[in-house]
Amino acid sequence: MPISIRSPLARRALRWLAALAIIPLLLYSLALAWLWWRQERLLFHPDPWPRQDPPVLSEPDVHSVWVDVAGARLHALHLRQPAARGLVFFLHGNAGNLASWFVNAEFYRRAGFDLFMLDYRGYGRSSGQIGSEAQLMADVRAAWRQVAPLYAGRPVVVYGRSLGTGLAAQLAAEVSPALTVLVSPYRSMAALADEQFPWVPTALLRYPLRTDAVVARISGPLWLVHGERDTLIPPTHSEALREAAGARARLLRVPDAGHNDVHESPNYLDGLRAELDRL
Repeated sequence: MPISIRSPLARRALRWLAALAIIPLLLYSLALAWLWWRQERLLFHPDPWPRQDPPVLSEPDVHSVWVDVAGARLHALHLRQPAARGLVFFLHGNAGNLASWFVNAEFYRRAGFDLFMLDYRGYGRSSGQIGSEAQLMADVRAAWRQVAPLYAGRPVVVYGRSLGTGLAAQLAAEVSPALTVLVSPYRSMAALADEQFPWVPTALLRYPLRTDAVVARISGPLWLVHGERDTLIPPTHSEALREAAGARARLLRVPDAGHNDVHESPNYLDGLRAELDRL
């Protein structure tokens, strides 16, 4: 005899089925909530400053600089030469700190350019914690306002690497540098998340970092670099940015490089030197 849905047994079974159907939705909602509140842990991977200063700080033309911002004090390293032709304002990637990023001072010395590199909040000696994209950009602007006036009348390059490319593109659109360099850039964090985590709604991202929305507003030349073996941020991102930027953009694809080693390629080094020599 079939069981009537009015029977206690049937009603109990229906309640259990409804509860089982809700569990995946509940788990999905909890995962999204965790992503919303813990995005900083996913995006930013700072290292504390090493107990022993890196050797570069013993070089007489490399100086520690401090940038005071709302609620924090940011550490930067500044290579300053007696007769530099200009400045490279460098925004690094999402992991490490200046001790691991400020490793190529000799290249810039030979090119005749000073180098200024900033540690974001919570990285290295910088205090505070990153809390929003607006705050992150405000910190970048504060550092720019502190150092850029020292180079009035000389070419200044805004350089971004990986995470820093979105910040560099936004800054370049605002300040019109002589050259913008984006190495291993992304179209946007939303586009990157859609490729790697298609189950995450883009509206959930608190750090959209829309590089693709600002490159067309960069008035000067734009040089894009991407390793063809980059599996973290595929080269298609640079190709899309070149198309969005128009004729002012050039793209160097480095055949033998991935995401973390593109700066070691002779193709990249020769190309960057050529770009600096044009200024």
